Amino acid sequence: MKNIGLFGGTFDPPHNGHLHIARAFANELNLDMAVFLPAGDPYHKTANTRTPAKHRLAMTELAACADSRFAVSDCDIVRKGATYTFDTIQIFRQQFPTARLWWLIGSDNLLQLHTWKKWQTLVKQTHMAVAVRTGGSLAQVPRELQSWLGQALQKGSLQLLQAPPCNISSTEIRRRLRHSESTAGMIDTQVAAYIARHNLYR
Repeated sequence: MKNIGLFGGTFDPPHNGHLHIARAFANELNLDMAVFLPAGDPYHKTANTRTPAKHRLAMTELAACADSRFAVSDCDIVRKGATYTFDTIQIFRQQFPTARLWWLIGSDNLLQLHTWKKWQTLVKQTHMAVAVRTGGSLAQVPRELQSWLGQALQKGSLQLLQAPPCNISSTEIRRRLRHSESTAGMIDTQVAAYIARHNLYR
């Protein structure tokens, strides 16, 4: 049975912290493939500072060259309207009907899981891998999730990754680039070259 991990994010830009957690995801769960899923452009017409999806996709593809187990999918970019995790899981479930699917989630987002669309169905259709982040202790899990969480940990359908958090943030990288400060060690050299070539974040 194939083990496939799904890693959603804006990746604006993708950085070495993303690669660090994707490697831990692949190593600790013995994944055949860890798929990066850059988010699409916002479907509603409000002001948005997110870099256009075509650039974020291209940068993520360059970053993913770092490991042969990494892949990139544009499925959240090409879909029209709001994109929900539940629908993304359905697409991969159709593509890989016999695979074990894992969804990578930060411990801070896990505390909000009960507010996600069809979350109770979602957790039956995918396993969850939790990356520990500052401000996301499982001791704070809301009452709505407590029963599921206990059962999922016991069954092994929810795993806590052991990798320590890597304190690199896309926000800090964008700030440094705006002020022409060094981002050495924070982003892949190919990604840095792409940013310079397309004059992003200036």
